[in-house]
Amino acid sequence: MSKSPLPFLGDRTAGALLVIGLLLLVEIILRFSSVSPLVLAPPSQIGIAFWNGLTQGMFGPHLQVTLTEMLTGFAIGSLFGLSSGVLITEFGRLGRLLYPYLIAIQSLPKVAVAPLLIIWLGYGLSSKIVLVALITFFPVLINTMAGLSVVDQLRLDLMATLNASRWQTFIYVRLPSAATHIFAGLGVAIVLALTGAVVAEFVGAQKGLGVLLLQAQANLDTAGMFAILIILAAIGLGCNLAIRLLEHKLLYWIDHHNQKGI
Repeated sequence: MSKSPLPFLGDRTAGALLVIGLLLLVEIILRFSSVSPLVLAPPSQIGIAFWNGLTQGMFGPHLQVTLTEMLTGFAIGSLFGLSSGVLITEFGRLGRLLYPYLIAIQSLPKVAVAPLLIIWLGYGLSSKIVLVALITFFPVLINTMAGLSVVDQLRLDLMATLNASRWQTFIYVRLPSAATHIFAGLGVAIVLALTGAVVAEFVGAQKGLGVLLLQAQANLDTAGMFAILIILAAIGLGCNLAIRLLEHKLLYWIDHHNQKGI
């Protein structure tokens, strides 16, 4: 276990005090230096901009749009990535046929695809959701394939001895064995989903945190830009934590299930 920087304090308390100390140090340096607030805003100004955005209801509508794009695209991309990984792994010939094309699609810069999606689907949510789904698809696909390819052969032999069907072998052996890889892919995908939503809003959107960020940039509102970045960081951290908690809950069930002899 990692030790706290201050032995008499808990890790969380010491970490919070460390962050506060760093913020105070930055505040003092910026206040007594010649750095313009347009280049780097002091933490106090960022805090004021953040509070004003919350109390004036400026962040709410944009946050709702970005979360909708992110979570919907993540769900669709992850579902297709998981199902495609299963199909490609379970049916080897299909995998050999499709995999080169999937690699080619993944190699395309998604930012270059975004203008086409805007033309095809417009400036609404649909184009952003599709772009997020494209970005999140491949990490889940690759990790699903990796997990399903490293199953313990002894377990497979045991299921064959028990005359288990292909479906039973998949449910009770292959899928539980691949669970850690799949959740690793989901952890990467959820971060990329947030990035994809913001980038899609940069290309063309009516609402969203990406649009709000561009507006702050146009107004040279550095403090406002940092306030939006704090919100984005909080979203990414919260979603990643949710994935980890879900993984802990499900893997606990899988381990308990395996302890019963499966």
